[in-house]
Amino acid sequence: MDIVEISWMLWATLAVALIIYYLSILTRDSCSARKPPGPRPHPFIGNLLHLRGGNLHHTLARLARIHGPVMRLKLGLTTAVVISSCDAAREAFMRHDRRLAARAVPDATHAFGFADRSVVWLPSSDPLWKTLRGVVASHLFTPRSLASARSVREHKVRELVSYFRERAGREVEVGHAVYGGVLNLVSNVICSVVVVDIGADSATGLRKVVEDLVELIATPNVSDLYPFLRPLDLQGWRRFAAKHLEKIFSILDGIVDRRVEEVRSSSSKERQNSDFLDALIKLMSTGKMARDNVTSILFDVFTAGSDTIAITVEWAMAELLRNPSIMDKARAEIKGVLGDKETIEEPDAASLPYLQAVVKEAMRLHPVAPIMLPHKAVEDGVEVCGYAVPQGATVIFNVAAEVDFKGKDFEFIPFGSGRRMCPGLPMAERVVPHILASLLHAFEWRLPDGASSAEQLDVTEKFTTANVMAVPLRAVPVAIT
Repeated sequence: MDIVEISWMLWATLAVALIIYYLSILTRDSCSARKPPGPRPHPFIGNLLHLRGGNLHHTLARLARIHGPVMRLKLGLTTAVVISSCDAAREAFMRHDRRLAARAVPDATHAFGFADRSVVWLPSSDPLWKTLRGVVASHLFTPRSLASARSVREHKVRELVSYFRERAGREVEVGHAVYGGVLNLVSNVICSVVVVDIGADSATGLRKVVEDLVELIATPNVSDLYPFLRPLDLQGWRRFAAKHLEKIFSILDGIVDRRVEEVRSSSSKERQNSDFLDALIKLMSTGKMARDNVTSILFDVFTAGSDTIAITVEWAMAELLRNPSIMDKARAEIKGVLGDKETIEEPDAASLPYLQAVVKEAMRLHPVAPIMLPHKAVEDGVEVCGYAVPQGATVIFNVAAEVDFKGKDFEFIPFGSGRRMCPGLPMAERVVPHILASLLHAFEWRLPDGASSAEQLDVTEKFTTANVMAVPLRAVPVAIT
């Protein structure tokens, strides 16, 4: 038998398996009561053609206006239920939080064993998830932990302001600089390390590696659309992800190894000012945490914390530049409340209600994660607005225009809700207003020479898993004398 015959037999076998699998799905689905409405799926590919063009969250919102706030899609051979209203989200989280608390795990995240040790991807029923989540919540984001690290965060914000001050009167790429500043802020809080020079290529390089990995996870993968093909990794995404993860984890492993050696060679008196990494190493040394879990937690916090904060600040600055009168009001509030105070501190930003409203409005207009990370129905019995969500279905919450970000007001949930709500919310709600207030307090901001009018500033969105500006924001900081 030659290679051509073998190839034809392989493809014929795959085709037959695909048909049998697809028919079994149709048979099973036909027995479910009150399926959510949705666009009619095509054979084998489902509704993939309905998702072409534009950003996914806008496409899903457009389809929801036709088919309703609880909508069913077929993505290849997998079923997805899209929830697009605050009432439906409220019912889903309040009545079925436990049943929806697993993740729809992309195949690429299984590279390097990552999905099996990441607090992002583990199901909430897994004891390891509960352990890791508890460690992050109790050692990093408690009021006491946040208070103890406040001076570190404020120092890094002052460094960011100094970076812009050195470039006063010149055009700067706002998001790039803010990302470097936030990355150093997060790295100093968790492990007392400066990882990049603000505005330097090192920040771009590290961000590029992480962005490539995140975009890879968000890229349509035949292994996710047709799960029985996963062992083949036909597109090579899992192999590609493994290379990126190995590169990032080698950096983090180096940080951990150096700290372990420092702890071994120093006395307890010399290490009184401990950080989050010290707490992790102590847990590891007492057998309460595995070594690879330490690196995984660092990776989760780095990637989730840095990008979301930096992107939110960039969107807020873009909207303020588009609306100069609102920027003037925000700056007037800062002047009126703080007077001639030279440096803004975190509690100062918390006392600025108009500025806080600006942050919320920026997040409403441009949520960083507009569809959040997909959930998964782990049990039957989930009903939302009278529609059944089948066991095993991917559940997508399409965050709409809403008003508060605590995860309880279901008109605005950019940080998620329920047991999978982002644990970093307490830090984000301190850092984002503080950075924004500091930039408005220190500078007047103008569009570059030759730019179009403020109203025409390009705020086109580019969305993969994070909702970023398609055209990075460039502006000129003018120092206030």
